[in-house]
Amino acid sequence: MASRPTDFLPLKPVDFLVLLALLREDRHGYGIVQDIAAESGGEVRLVPGNLYTVLRRLLGDQLIAESSRLPVPGREDIRRRYYSLTDLGVRVLKAESERMRSLVAVVEERGLLEPGEAR
Repeated sequence: MASRPTDFLPLKPVDFLVLLALLREDRHGYGIVQDIAAESGGEVRLVPGNLYTVLRRLLGDQLIAESSRLPVPGREDIRRRYYSLTDLGVRVLKAESERMRSLVAVVEERGLLEPGEAR
């Protein structure tokens, strides 16, 4: 098993988006899907089969864990599972963000984008 955050890099884009969705709070699968759709401007839409494949991989890599948070009785499906970032997951997310930042700096340096230019 990988022991350093950089051992996981580069992350698959969907892995990055799932980790990012869990950065603020524990979320269930549908909440992760909604967050990714919102953060990507609707460009990335995960279907349940794909999402749960990604979640299993991230669980196996110990980047996320099943949260102890339980569904709200009477308001949520009792089968609903919540996921949270592990300390390793946070470190990997940070390392990937730093890697991407350095790539953007190269793009800016080569004149394709102005520093801070929006897409």
